[in-house]
Amino acid sequence: MEISETLAAGRAAQELRLRRGEFELATQLGHVRTVGGALSGRRRVARGEVERLRRAAGFPDALRERVRTVGTAEGADLMDISPGRFTRLARAGYLVPVRFYLNRYRAVVWLYLAEELRAFASGEPGLLTGRLPRTPTGGSGTTAEGVEEKAGEDCRPRNWRGRRIGLLLHESDDRWERAAIVGSVLDPLQLAELVPDPYERASLNRLRPDLAPGRPGSEAGREAVQRLLTADDPDEISWHRSSLTALLADARRDRQAPRPNDTLPEPVGAPEPAPPLEPAPTPELAPPQTARASVAAREAEPVPHGGRGRPLLTRLKIRRGRVREGAAASRGGGADR
Repeated sequence: MEISETLAAGRAAQELRLRRGEFELATQLGHVRTVGGALSGRRRVARGEVERLRRAAGFPDALRERVRTVGTAEGADLMDISPGRFTRLARAGYLVPVRFYLNRYRAVVWLYLAEELRAFASGEPGLLTGRLPRTPTGGSGTTAEGVEEKAGEDCRPRNWRGRRIGLLLHESDDRWERAAIVGSVLDPLQLAELVPDPYERASLNRLRPDLAPGRPGSEAGREAVQRLLTADDPDEISWHRSSLTALLADARRDRQAPRPNDTLPEPVGAPEPAPPLEPAPTPELAPPQTARASVAAREAEPVPHGGRGRPLLTRLKIRRGRVREGAAASRGGGADR
């Protein structure tokens, strides 16, 4: 696909009459097909895909309805149940959120696809009234009401993480990217245990996806979001560890993780670097005994000889004396004249 035949995400969203959040969700759910790497680059939309969606019946309302999200109150109205029952169904794992955000009180607000809620209400009418059955997640047999009363038994974070990872895996064909997607929900200690090679860990961290774009600015908000991004259930952790081990085996067979020698190769035929010269000792930093020893050594050095058995210095002194005598004699003779 040529670049000229594709559109950037912003331009495609504009032509499809979708807001930014709606467009992102539409691409994640596969309603808008994109091209390009899932993590390594910005994804683009083919011009033919935009035209296909624009020619679809009910455009643009039908497309926008497929990505419409609702909270607890609106979702309960769609299903014609109370908000309390809606929350119990969601906590028990019957309703899977597709997004979340933090409100101004740093409370987590889960969002659900309106299309899925309507489908659930029409397909499972027995769960909308009466006593709720046992949880569908294979727990210890507690009812949904019991799940709500127990701290840490909320299935919404786990189900959201599983759904988000599944959508990202569907977008990527690169084996190292797929390993990074699964490893993104494991805490650093577990990741270091499964991936002892520091270069492989660096590669996974570089490809690590942003599971929840638009992090809050406060420290407390970031900590709350980080808890939602990290797997905490033993069964969930075991599942992701096994998945990461298998994906890493595939990635290593495909290619090796980048290393320093790979990124900065040695030039062919380059001369070997000369060994570094030892710096000369600084006179002012030399210890006193060293300076005195050097002076003594200079005094003890033999004076070079100029031949004929006499030292050169002695011969120069004799010659300089003869020149002086000749000059004095010349001055004296001139005075007599």
